Amino acid sequence: MGDGMAGMHHHGGGSLGPFGLSSALGWSPDWPFLVGCLLALGLYAAAAVRLWRRGDRWPVGRLIAWVAGVGTILLVTCSGLNDYGMVLFSAHMIQHMVLSMLSPILLLLGAPITLALRALRPAPKGSGKGPRELLVALLHSRYVRVVSHPAFTIPLFIASLYGVYFSPLFDFLMQYRLGHIGMMVHFLAVGLVFFWPIMGVDPGPHRPGFVMRIIELFMGMPFHAFFGVAVMMATHPLVDTFTSETAPPGTDLLKDQQIAGGITWAFGEIPTAIVLIALTLQWARSEERQARRADRAADRDGDAELAAYNAYLASLDRRDQQTAS
Repeated sequence: MGDGMAGMHHHGGGSLGPFGLSSALGWSPDWPFLVGCLLALGLYAAAAVRLWRRGDRWPVGRLIAWVAGVGTILLVTCSGLNDYGMVLFSAHMIQHMVLSMLSPILLLLGAPITLALRALRPAPKGSGKGPRELLVALLHSRYVRVVSHPAFTIPLFIASLYGVYFSPLFDFLMQYRLGHIGMMVHFLAVGLVFFWPIMGVDPGPHRPGFVMRIIELFMGMPFHAFFGVAVMMATHPLVDTFTSETAPPGTDLLKDQQIAGGITWAFGEIPTAIVLIALTLQWARSEERQARRADRAADRDGDAELAAYNAYLASLDRRDQQTAS
């Protein structure tokens, strides 16, 4: 694991050709991610099938979102991009952006927690806690309440950009295969906790209203954009990992770093757009639901009033009869 450049697990440094679309999309599996992604797909599909067999609804759109989310993880971890991510800042940045800002949103639109709560059967009485009870307990725990609070997630989201690249941490982690995997998993996890309350599809301790969610989204983004600009403007290499010895021949490292900054800066628009569209649809749907609920209440109240009026007429009728007799 820790033989210095164990990160270069597939190719020796110099054998990578110029970085391009076809070379980035070649199949080059990173086993921990491949196994994790296949498990994620299998478990989700099994849970959805269990619901459908039972005759319950589970929207196909959510399944598609989940598959797309897992697909984006596979695309950046089990492709040539992952090998280039070891030697080029720009390639690494594409990985980072997708894992922290695109995959999490798609996965959360798949509503995995809701699916798990519906698919897991409650533990039989008296047999202690089953997986479902443990999940519910976890969702209600203080730990999750803290970890998913905007006062925690927004600074974490920002710190995992500035803290990783503007400190020796990045160079340290990139020396080890395990460090690299850990960093990728961290980017994904940070994205998930940041967008979880904002997407609001799954139940969680913090369910802010729509306006609050949009504010939360926009609180993180300027820091993100500013980071991208700072990387673009830097006049010296920010990290030591990427050297001309390991980079593809003819790479201008400073230019590549500027591209990395540009990717970061531009990428902020993608999740913002997806989240705003999703929130607008959710908002419209919830308004519609409230309107329907109001109609139903009116129907019920209307019936109740009618029934009360009929009862009143009947009582008058009875009184008349009594008086007559």
